[in-house]
Amino acid sequence: MSAKMDEELNIFARDAAFAAVSGMLIEPTSIVNYASSGVVAVIGDNSASRAASAMSEALKPHLILSGDGNPEGHACTRIRQREVQVEGYLGNFLITLKGVNPEEVETVKADLVLDLSDTELLAMPLKPPGYIACPSSEPAIQQAINELEQMTGTFEKPKYFEYDSSICAHGRSGNIACNRCIDVCPADAIKSLRESIEVNPNLCQGGGACASACPSGAIRYVYPSADDTLSLIRRLLKVYREEGGQDAIVVFHAAESEMPGSFAGNVLPVVIEELASVGIEIWLSTLAYGARTVLLLDDDRVPDRVRRELQRQLLTSTEILGGMGYSADAVRLIDNKELESVCIPVMPEIRSSTYAGSGNKRQTAFMAIDDLYQQALVVLDDQPPGMVTLTAGAAFGEAIINDSACTLCMSCVSACPGNALQSGQDVPQLRFIESMCLQCGMCTSICPERAISIAPRILFDREQRSHSRSLYEEPPFCCVSCGKPFATKSVIDNMMKKLSGHWM
Repeated sequence: MSAKMDEELNIFARDAAFAAVSGMLIEPTSIVNYASSGVVAVIGDNSASRAASAMSEALKPHLILSGDGNPEGHACTRIRQREVQVEGYLGNFLITLKGVNPEEVETVKADLVLDLSDTELLAMPLKPPGYIACPSSEPAIQQAINELEQMTGTFEKPKYFEYDSSICAHGRSGNIACNRCIDVCPADAIKSLRESIEVNPNLCQGGGACASACPSGAIRYVYPSADDTLSLIRRLLKVYREEGGQDAIVVFHAAESEMPGSFAGNVLPVVIEELASVGIEIWLSTLAYGARTVLLLDDDRVPDRVRRELQRQLLTSTEILGGMGYSADAVRLIDNKELESVCIPVMPEIRSSTYAGSGNKRQTAFMAIDDLYQQALVVLDDQPPGMVTLTAGAAFGEAIINDSACTLCMSCVSACPGNALQSGQDVPQLRFIESMCLQCGMCTSICPERAISIAPRILFDREQRSHSRSLYEEPPFCCVSCGKPFATKSVIDNMMKKLSGHWM
């Protein structure tokens, strides 16, 4: 068959595949509501007065002026060398002006904010809905006013996430271990509550990087959910194959990213809310479903902190795939120019998996890894090893005990968010299940003896990875009177050592 006929067949198969998934339903999520009456805080110097004068009756400006400009009849608050702080979101902004003395503090409530300051008052990459910062030039101000005028009334958006504090690795017993979601959120919508985190649904804009970064799946992206996305991809690739399509290359791209005008017939673009809303469990599952390459279409809209998280996860996926013997380019970031020429598959042709998403991020990732590993044993000439070491930051790995320091106090067991560390019940023993280890570092921070460390890796043997094994054990210390065991020998030895100089 000629290359032209192959291309035509791939295009036909691609069209049929997208027609097959066009009616697939997305599980609904709850709604976040906003209400704005058009009160807009205009912050700046004399340009703020000009902006207020240019606004229509739909907006009610309240000037917050840094200079001595004329408010021209509008409500006005003078900054007077005070610090200006802005917090909130569409319909619920609070602007606080703080001076040296408590009596100098003043607050202004507003539905919207137009920030004309020389330096933006809010520095996060994704600004809250209802906040616009712009230069003080006339065209920029007019464009901002036009946008603000569209933000009066009532609005709603999906709630993009769900949070399960019971499996969150952020904090235990006053110790902080995992800050990945907080560090990566471009909207600064997540804050620490010490023992857990809190996500403000009004600030969250569906970037999804938090869910991709979360090692336990405590934060889940739900619009669409990972299971809905996996169902769509599995169906898409299945129909593509059945209709004669070959060498499928799946391209994930954000809804606002523009695909190039033309691309090869075997390229299947999948629209997602944001590029970081799909993570390693989705990428590897897409390969297991039969895609020969997975591409992430990057553009200039991706915030730096989100891109760093994507690159960290890409490194983990590259190391896992490379450890199996697959190409390091099987999952990668590309730009529009590269996409125009991409059509050559990277992965070998393997049997397509049919598993569905489990609702659990780690279980889904392990299903993909196990399936790809079994296929590697069949299709690759060189047999892959049973384990591969990963770079620090990966969410898979082992815990290691220093025998000479551990007293089996079990502090790590009570603190482990993944339940990977377990007691030996009636036996003085510390046990470990590697598949449950999040590599969050909670155990290392809470251990009073500094006897435990973590090491990122992936075991490809499912039984070995899921098996409970002993990390350390020692004989019990029995009561000198009744003979009943009540502590470990090292605990008593440690107590005797500390009390050795006591007068009693």
